Amino acid sequence: MKPNQNQRGASATALLAFVLFVALLYVLYNQSSIENLFTSRPENVTPRVVEARGDLAAGEKSVVELFEVSKASVAYIFTESVQGQLFFRRVAEGTGSGFIWDDAGHIVTNAHVVEGASRIRVQLDDSEPLPARLVGIAPSYDLAVIRLVNKPANLRPIPVGTSGDLLVGQSVFAIGNPFGLSKTLTAGIVSALGRTLPVSNGREIPDVIQTDAAINPGNSGGPLLDSAGRLIGVNTAILSQSGSSAGVGFAIPVDLVNEIVPQLIERGTLPRPGIGIAVADESLARRLGIRGIAVMGVEPGSPAAQAGLKPFDLQAGVVGDIIIAVDRKPVANVLQLSKALEAIGVGGTANLLVMRGDDTREVAVSIVDLEAR
Repeated sequence: MKPNQNQRGASATALLAFVLFVALLYVLYNQSSIENLFTSRPENVTPRVVEARGDLAAGEKSVVELFEVSKASVAYIFTESVQGQLFFRRVAEGTGSGFIWDDAGHIVTNAHVVEGASRIRVQLDDSEPLPARLVGIAPSYDLAVIRLVNKPANLRPIPVGTSGDLLVGQSVFAIGNPFGLSKTLTAGIVSALGRTLPVSNGREIPDVIQTDAAINPGNSGGPLLDSAGRLIGVNTAILSQSGSSAGVGFAIPVDLVNEIVPQLIERGTLPRPGIGIAVADESLARRLGIRGIAVMGVEPGSPAAQAGLKPFDLQAGVVGDIIIAVDRKPVANVLQLSKALEAIGVGGTANLLVMRGDDTREVAVSIVDLEAR
């Protein structure tokens, strides 16, 4: 007689139970051997004796002290901005760095860190993130000032140094928030001075400090310090194909920062002296064999228009004006023209030496604040 399906199932269950029972006995029997496999240690083996280190070197001590003193003045900035339209909106998050400017709770950072942000939060040392609002911004110099909404007690403004007496080769230190990693210290030297740094609106920041101290995304707006712990620059950009530090970073010099920040706190914007023209790259004037700035556009009603300046029209073959000097000082590029107008200031008059074709003439042009137009 063949076993039915119930009998076969009962036999299989009994066999499985027997196998499990034997396996359990085997494990219990060998448990001590298995434990010994992981916990046993050869006889007479002990940890190595720890060598006494001794004091840190004098240079190490000074860097440790610099960081401990300076970290309370550094701000770690987190931003949110709404991007897109209607149903395709999303919130983009960003990080950056900054530093405490004064006891009123003003914090200096880069313009590109906070520009367009709908929400700004700041973390100071070990504090919780604190809300902040934008006070002033100067995209032409990539600088901005924000202010803590609820100012905590015992703020520690950063000590301010000078950048005019910096030397290539002297030690510098950057503290910031690279890749969102707060309280990061990097060290290096001043690797070059007098650089110019292009910014988004076609202007250039003059006398920029170049350093090999590692500066990465998130370091933007943080302080560059000298070996005395004084602010000498604001870290702002790197030169890299990969987007990470390649040993060439740039910082806005503190002498320039010290001029701009008080104006941003007081006015919210920075006066931009100008005469109402659009100019071409100096390469156009060079092709014409002239050192100067070719006028490519004149704003209607502007001081340039009132003074009769005429733009080039390359398609129609119209020859326009080339500015070759301001107050009898030669200008060969946009940066030199901007510096000359800034030196005269809003409300002043610039005497331009202008060439049109073979004719040269002097034109008096009033300087206005282009930001107020």
